[in-house]
Amino acid sequence: MLTDRVAIVTGASRGIGRAVALELAKHGACIVVNYYKPAEPVPADSEVAKFADDAAGVVAEVEKLGSKGMTFGGDVSKLADADALVKAAVDHFGRLDILVNNAGMTRDNLIMMMKEDDWDTVINTNLKSVWNCARAAVKVMMRKRYGRIINMASVSGIAGQGGQTNYSASKAGVIGLTKALAREVASRQITVNAVAPGFIMTAMTAKMPPDALKKITDSIPLERTGTVEDIAYAVAFLASDEASYITGHVLSVDGGLVMG
Repeated sequence: MLTDRVAIVTGASRGIGRAVALELAKHGACIVVNYYKPAEPVPADSEVAKFADDAAGVVAEVEKLGSKGMTFGGDVSKLADADALVKAAVDHFGRLDILVNNAGMTRDNLIMMMKEDDWDTVINTNLKSVWNCARAAVKVMMRKRYGRIINMASVSGIAGQGGQTNYSASKAGVIGLTKALAREVASRQITVNAVAPGFIMTAMTAKMPPDALKKITDSIPLERTGTVEDIAYAVAFLASDEASYITGHVLSVDGGLVMG
C-alpha cells in the first residue's frame, strides 16, 4: 500500500524507530534511516558511535524486504541538519511522501533536582526536532499536494508523569504542534497525526526489576506491555491512503492506560 513512497524515519537505528522503518518497508516504502550523529567526534567505543552501524543494519533489513534504503546521520534538533536530511532524501529518491518524527530521549528527575541542561536537551530533541523536520518536509510536500506526517508523542504528554516534567512537556508540545500543523496544511492534502505510545517493551525497559515491571503491567487494562511492532502498525496505518481522512488526531497505543 506504500509502494514507491519515500519515508524519513528519525531516530530509526533502534527500538520503535527501527520497527517503524521495517514496517513501512514491508508495505513497499523506500526508507531514509536517520540516526543521531553529533557535530563533534565521539570515542569509537561509545554508545553513540554504534548508531551508524545500527542504522546500516536497518537498511540491510529494509533491502531484504525488497525495498530501498539509505542512512543519514545528523542531529535533527539542529535546523541545518533537519534541512540537510530532507534534502538528502529528495536528492537520493527524487521525492518525499512520509515523515515520521520519532527521535527522542529522556533525562528523568524531580524538578528540584533537574538541571537546566536536562530540560533544554529533552525539549530540543523531542520537540524542536519535530518542528525542524516538519518545516523542511512540508516545503516539499506542499508542492506535491500530498504528504503524511506522523509525530511520536506519548501518554506522558497526555496525562503527565512524575519525574518527567521535561519529557511530559515536550510530548504535550508535540501534540499541540501536531494539531496546529494539521490545520495549516490540510488544504494541500497533507495529513498530520500523532501516535502516543504507552509502556512499550524495549531493550531498556526489559532490564527493569521484575516487581517494578509487574506493577506497571497491573496498571494496564489489557494486562500486558506493548511491543515496538504495536507502534509500527499504527504508524503504517496513518501513513497509508486508508487514513487519508484522518488528520490532527492523537492515536494512543497504550493498552487502555489513559483511556478517556
